[in-house]
Amino acid sequence: MRQICLAFVLAAGIAMLASMGWAQDAPTAGPYKVLKTAKVGGEGGFDYISADVEGRRLYVPRTGPMGQLTIYNLDTLEPAGAIAKVGSGGAAVDPKSHHGFSTTKPITMWDSTTLQVIKTIDVDGRPDGIMFDPYNERVWVLSHTPPHATVIDAKEGTVVGTLDLGGMPEQAVSDGKGTVYVNVADMANIAVVDAKNITVTAHYDLSSKGVSNGSGLSFDAKNHVLFAYYRQPTPMVLIVNATNGNIITTLPTALNVDTVAFNPATMEAISTAGGGTMVFIKENSPTSFTVEQRLQTMVGARTMVLDTKTNHVLTMAFEYGPIPANAPPPPVGRVPLGPPVPGSFSILMVGK
Repeated sequence: MRQICLAFVLAAGIAMLASMGWAQDAPTAGPYKVLKTAKVGGEGGFDYISADVEGRRLYVPRTGPMGQLTIYNLDTLEPAGAIAKVGSGGAAVDPKSHHGFSTTKPITMWDSTTLQVIKTIDVDGRPDGIMFDPYNERVWVLSHTPPHATVIDAKEGTVVGTLDLGGMPEQAVSDGKGTVYVNVADMANIAVVDAKNITVTAHYDLSSKGVSNGSGLSFDAKNHVLFAYYRQPTPMVLIVNATNGNIITTLPTALNVDTVAFNPATMEAISTAGGGTMVFIKENSPTSFTVEQRLQTMVGARTMVLDTKTNHVLTMAFEYGPIPANAPPPPVGRVPLGPPVPGSFSILMVGK
């Protein structure tokens, strides 16, 4: 077992070196830097990080026996409260109704002003990812098992429909005009969804590039461009015409990208990777893209959220100890990590 583990670690190291090799094509120095690191500590694991930009709050679910939704001031990263027993994968807030939703099972609906739980909502599947769609004030709950998407009215807190996406969804994005796009991780395609009628209208097939193990998806609404991230065979982003599904180009990213975002103010696609790199891709035009910067963050910092008011990017991670010799290998495309150092959990604010 030790030999297998060591072989895996070596293989992961080679993958990370390959990712570093790509950095020769893009500057490690650039306009972005880590502006602030808040060592907030706390027990339990983590998954998604999300923000209420209007309410200036940052949401970090913490799993484990003491699972809770921890809340921070989006500007200062100071603690701003917590909701007990809501150690979910993700959270989303409707800025109009001030209703928040967490992907517990059942779904937990809460007041984003008072942080009081309003009710729970029964759903099937295994709630994981979540997205608020401003087009019709609905919350999309994604699941790796059917139903792949459950859609909830954010004002009433009622389920309005479910949807079979044909595979395991990862990240979803909305164009704000009635179309939702979902990266279907295990099928190498992007599902195109009519948000009003909750029906799939198309699947954009990306399998010609031989990709698998999909993750994040971001969207340039102005130019109708999608950025679909994949972990295998090598970490890359497929840049796709959102109107017809044609692949415009591909670019290398970094090891273990998870959630991603597009910043319309700077015309940049941004991704965080568990290998400890944040990659900024500049959209020079709807057909021209370059890797602008690879910023070192923290190993394990694989999820992120964009604060569209300040253009800051928030990510998070533990500090990790040495990998035990008998540790099982992580899933393919993931970063091998040792045990987290107690009290080391930190939130990073990145900006110019």
